[in-house]
Amino acid sequence: MGIAKIARRTFLFGAAAVAGGVAFGYYSYRKPYPNPLQGELAEGEATFNPYLKIGADNAITIIAPRAEMGQGIQTTLAALVAEELDVTLEQVTIEHGPEGSAYYNSGALEEGAPVPQFDRGWMAESLRATMGVVGKFIAVQFTGGSSSLGDGFEKMRHAGAGARESLKAAAAAEWGVPANSLKTEAGKVLHTASGREATYGSLAAKAATIAPPSDISLRPRGEWKILGKSQPRKDMLAKVTGAPIYGVDVDLPDMLYATVRINPSPGGALRNIDDTVARTMPGVQKIVRLDSPYGQGYAVIADNTWRAFKAADAVTPEWGPGANIQSTAEMEARLSAALDGNDFFTLRTSGDIHVAFADAPRESVIEAEYDAPFLSHAAMEPMNATARFKDGVLDVWAPNQSPTVIKAIAGRIPGIDAEKVQVHTTYLGGGFGRRIEPDFSDYAIRLALLTQGRPVKVTWTREEDLSHGPYRPIAKARYKARIGQDGLPVALAASVASPSVVASAVPRYFPDVPMGGPDNSLIDGAYNQPYAIANYQIDGRKVDVGVPVGFWRSVGFSYNSFMHESFIDEIALAGKTDPLALRRKLMADYPVALAVVEKVAAMSGWQTPPAAGRARGMAFSLSFGTWVAQVVEVSQSDAGIRIEKVWCAADPGLVLDPANYKAQLMSGILYGLSAAMLQEITFADGIVQQSNFHDFDSLRLNQSPEVEIELMENSPFMGGAGEPGTPPAAPALANALFALTGKRVRRLPLSKEFTFA
Repeated sequence: MGIAKIARRTFLFGAAAVAGGVAFGYYSYRKPYPNPLQGELAEGEATFNPYLKIGADNAITIIAPRAEMGQGIQTTLAALVAEELDVTLEQVTIEHGPEGSAYYNSGALEEGAPVPQFDRGWMAESLRATMGVVGKFIAVQFTGGSSSLGDGFEKMRHAGAGARESLKAAAAAEWGVPANSLKTEAGKVLHTASGREATYGSLAAKAATIAPPSDISLRPRGEWKILGKSQPRKDMLAKVTGAPIYGVDVDLPDMLYATVRINPSPGGALRNIDDTVARTMPGVQKIVRLDSPYGQGYAVIADNTWRAFKAADAVTPEWGPGANIQSTAEMEARLSAALDGNDFFTLRTSGDIHVAFADAPRESVIEAEYDAPFLSHAAMEPMNATARFKDGVLDVWAPNQSPTVIKAIAGRIPGIDAEKVQVHTTYLGGGFGRRIEPDFSDYAIRLALLTQGRPVKVTWTREEDLSHGPYRPIAKARYKARIGQDGLPVALAASVASPSVVASAVPRYFPDVPMGGPDNSLIDGAYNQPYAIANYQIDGRKVDVGVPVGFWRSVGFSYNSFMHESFIDEIALAGKTDPLALRRKLMADYPVALAVVEKVAAMSGWQTPPAAGRARGMAFSLSFGTWVAQVVEVSQSDAGIRIEKVWCAADPGLVLDPANYKAQLMSGILYGLSAAMLQEITFADGIVQQSNFHDFDSLRLNQSPEVEIELMENSPFMGGAGEPGTPPAAPALANALFALTGKRVRRLPLSKEFTFA
């Protein structure tokens, strides 16, 4: 498929958005959503916009409406408001706030448009703008896609600046002076000429009634006091002191406790249960069947969680078969069949791939096949949610990544009015995409309908979570390249077969939304990388294997980067070219990419031979707007192979909190290495074979390498932090292992072929 077909798809998508704009009206698009804080103000509080409340006692509350799951996002989002409001972070309290359309995330949709992120041409920018319009209309509040800062950067600074100007206007009216004669500092409005000052709290009630001017100028970067500097995280004290901030900590009066067991074969029914023994066990209140869009099974309600767990184990269920393919081997065969077929899509192509290979001498062509397994998110806090249905009002307390999705799925349950649903988002003990899923909240809501107004906390076992997904999808790819006499690739073609995350996930959230067409996440990390190759094509093949798949940290980049960057290394070997030298030539047209590759090479001493018994591997990925290059160094000993060090250079364009940004990259690197080395989800007889950390392990402290990170700010656009560290980790490690042992491994996890110390 060429640019003409891509263009047609783009214009069709744009036409749909325009039609929607006509239907809703341009004014409807421009009109802001209602401020959800208006209905929940305490006595003496005033709200200026969805992001800010100020009390008469000078208590300043900033709403950071993205899930805090360890990434420090709420501190940096609050800093956006605080910078323009002229207050310090020590002066503010941060809350997630209520669910609401006002907190819609359009940034993730804009940067998730099916075009390479380095493409800033008119067509690509038009498509991003179109996706932004769609984001405003569908108004889903969610945390994901490393998009929180990019989405909030303008919105939240304007919120702080608007409130600041309204506070100045209120003081100006009270003192009878021009507003432009006033300044703000540390939560006060000051009139230097007369020496008068007023706290924000004393002005808040009046100021909240004054609309800010429409032409507010935001502070230039050179005048920033908070942004651009590392800040102490506002959530850290609560975390290190064990404060009750997570979903599993929710404690309400008269609370009941429950757990669930869902058919371990996806889509399978619960035929029957024998709960005779379980009903006689201490503390058991009810044992009920569950029939949800997310699975069939049963739940035990008891007077504490442990008793619910023990009683659930005492129930004997009879499960029906699921709709999934029964074994991993059969699933891989289905992927292979798709790679042999002709049903595919492509989003980027250059040159003529068929002509380029037609006359290629046999010795100039290299081919490889790669495999990546299903992966669980394995968040440390087990899945849980607490729900209470009382007097027609449903309250849900959940560590979630999308409160508006919870509200939507609740409204589809008979007996619940969506307008009377309140979602309270707690801190998340890890998310990685798993907690955007509605299943754990759905089960809690259904049980709350049976508890006569009493709240019920539903906690999953680790085994229940690990064996049910949704998972990072399994994937298989075939790569082929023609190497020229100069050692450079004349052509590169690849086909990637995998279940579609979008086709699987979106119907779980919004079942009425039709799913069709290409899924760019299936080939992310392959089709959209900054390599100049004359003949270049990546195609994707959607394969349904009956297993629910979802958004796993870095999504398609997580497996495609392993495959694509491993093959780049294979091209270098075949062309007798150093991997750094090859990238220098292929990235010459992309100076930002070239700069991070050069930086990581300098950091790691790439051109200096490693010590005896050691070797290095390199990889690059542009994901979620951030350009990242990594070098991994490994060593060999009698105990096995050890990862000694990882060097990482990253360019997100703009760094708002350097220390926290580096922490996120380190987190992503270790997450990616854990998956590459150790993790896989496999199926036998229709069910998952792994159950807990003993057979789905992560890097332990003694295995974790030293990580050195340098940040750059050359990129013309702002990238994310939470996910871009993950994609290059696996290929950099695999390439290092090849350099160390001469063994090229194209299947993850690498522990199938190597012993790690």
